[in-house]
Amino acid sequence: MSSVKTHVSERYAEGAKEVQPTLCCPVSYDTALLKMLPQEIIDKDYGCGDPSRYVRPGDTVLDLGSGGGKICYMAAHLVGETGRVIGVDMTDDMLALARKYQDEMAGKLGGNRVEFLKGHIQDLALNVEEMETYLAANPINNAADLARLEAWQHQQRKNTPMIADNSVDLIISNCVLNLVSDEQKAQLVSEIFRVLKPGGRVAISDIISDEVSPVHLKEDAHLWSGCISGAFQEKEFIDAFLDAGFQAVSYDKWDGEPWQVVEGIEFRSATLLATKPSREACLDYGHAVIYRGPFSEVHDDDNHVFYRGERMAVCERTYKFLTEGPYADHFIGIPPAVKKEPVPYCAPAGTRRPISESKGAAHNTACCAEGSGCC
Repeated sequence: MSSVKTHVSERYAEGAKEVQPTLCCPVSYDTALLKMLPQEIIDKDYGCGDPSRYVRPGDTVLDLGSGGGKICYMAAHLVGETGRVIGVDMTDDMLALARKYQDEMAGKLGGNRVEFLKGHIQDLALNVEEMETYLAANPINNAADLARLEAWQHQQRKNTPMIADNSVDLIISNCVLNLVSDEQKAQLVSEIFRVLKPGGRVAISDIISDEVSPVHLKEDAHLWSGCISGAFQEKEFIDAFLDAGFQAVSYDKWDGEPWQVVEGIEFRSATLLATKPSREACLDYGHAVIYRGPFSEVHDDDNHVFYRGERMAVCERTYKFLTEGPYADHFIGIPPAVKKEPVPYCAPAGTRRPISESKGAAHNTACCAEGSGCC
């Protein structure tokens, strides 16, 4: 795997100097956003999706594998004056390309709200540029020097992490997770979970495969650096985020046509969305939600069950998640007519809320279109 990592570094360093068409698949971006970008950044960008479309005003956005800075600068326009964008990349040439235009882009954006940091996306606590400064003053000549470096790294991760815990609203990435070794993919997703705020979102465009790539393809450095053989298998991608504790994990964009087919395995672009759960206590005040349909029933990641058209009992935390979060289009929220003393747990899955407890309450109509009849 070390030779594969070296090939990845070399290939993307070369991609910062000369355009490498085989490193990306066709993507449609917001043309208005593209117009403000330097042509060099556009030409030397390598991706498979457009995660910038999930950015909201005021967000603190973290772009994993930010490359030449294209998505970062697009996101910086979208977050507005109150937002912030951080790009993390490990390739010096890509970082140099992104930083080359920071002053120019600050002028266009009305302020410098983007920074680019050198680090491994599977280890967001360690700032590699700071480590390189340490190594310049403290070269490794023996085992004792190595032990001191490891102690320094531990303290950096603990006391001054590059990206702090619970500090980011949205994590985006564009065709980079597949470059991380299989042995480090779980750590990568765990780091994504760590730095997101409770309620924070994930929007990751990446190449996925319909079947697991065999070992001989994974050992092919060219296929790995080309975003092919290191791809998550499509269900494994979902499961990796569920296992890390995320909820509302789903595929949004999904290319019907594969980008490449290698030995019968289809590799295509997809965008995965996920949400980090809130830390609020589970307190039942008498809220209810109605699942709109069209399915007869659905189950969420907390093992609740919702029957179509029925008032289902939920705690306040779940109520907010279903009516204000990623499921908002699918549920009608009904607060209690009179907020009762809270019960510190959710009602058993499948519990209906008596209509008498919510009769007369104002429904949560935030997701109702005018004249839809849902209110």
